[in-house]
Amino acid sequence: MRRAWSTVVIAVCLAATLIAQRGGPPQPVRSPQAMAPFDPTGYWVALVSDEWRYRMLTPPKGTWDYVPLNGEGQRVAREWDPAKDEAAGEQCRAYGAGGIMRLPIRLHITWADERTLRMDIDAGSQTRFLRFGNATPAAGKRTWQGDSVAVWEARRAARAGTPTPGRYLKVTTTNMLPGYLRKNGVPYSATAVLTEYFAHLMDDDGTRYLTVTTMLEDPVYLQQPWVRTSQFKKQADAKGWNPTPCSAR
Repeated sequence: MRRAWSTVVIAVCLAATLIAQRGGPPQPVRSPQAMAPFDPTGYWVALVSDEWRYRMLTPPKGTWDYVPLNGEGQRVAREWDPAKDEAAGEQCRAYGAGGIMRLPIRLHITWADERTLRMDIDAGSQTRFLRFGNATPAAGKRTWQGDSVAVWEARRAARAGTPTPGRYLKVTTTNMLPGYLRKNGVPYSATAVLTEYFAHLMDDDGTRYLTVTTMLEDPVYLQQPWVRTSQFKKQADAKGWNPTPCSAR
């Protein structure tokens, strides 16, 4: 009995010592909202500083400059017919996750819950949900915005095996309906995978910006990944917010 009791005491002491060495009892896991390295919420407006004529205007049919379309992608782009999209109820093809961030849009970002960012977009009246988690959700019905899995990622490690706190938001989107990279029918397919990196910047005067670097991979229509960076400026309020329906033209 004494030996058994001694064994218990030794085990308890060892456990207490290990906990003390590790800095105390285990801490509760922090939610993605609590772990956020920057506040993404609020109203943001796109700064169209590149490819203006492809983003602010609908390019002519058959124009896919700077998009690495393969032969099949070029064939589909040449056959673009907005009237056909309208008749099929597919006016939102250019407003899917694969292309919408390149449109002249405004964003309203909120936390739907502590593990889900909600992104409302005025152009096309679209809504994206960026869900934090370790696994891709089970694929359901395809939608224009698809299924987005988010994670806070570090830029680099401080030392071997010790990552620095997250500095940007990585979002991977799958299960999208076929859509357009540009409003003139430059296509991406249902097999496309979209990866986005959201970074926060602040100017000397306190003005805040989001940069969104997107990489869309599509073996059906692209020769190589399509990579672009878009900028958004933080607004103080909802001024200019103007939800509008999708337009095929």
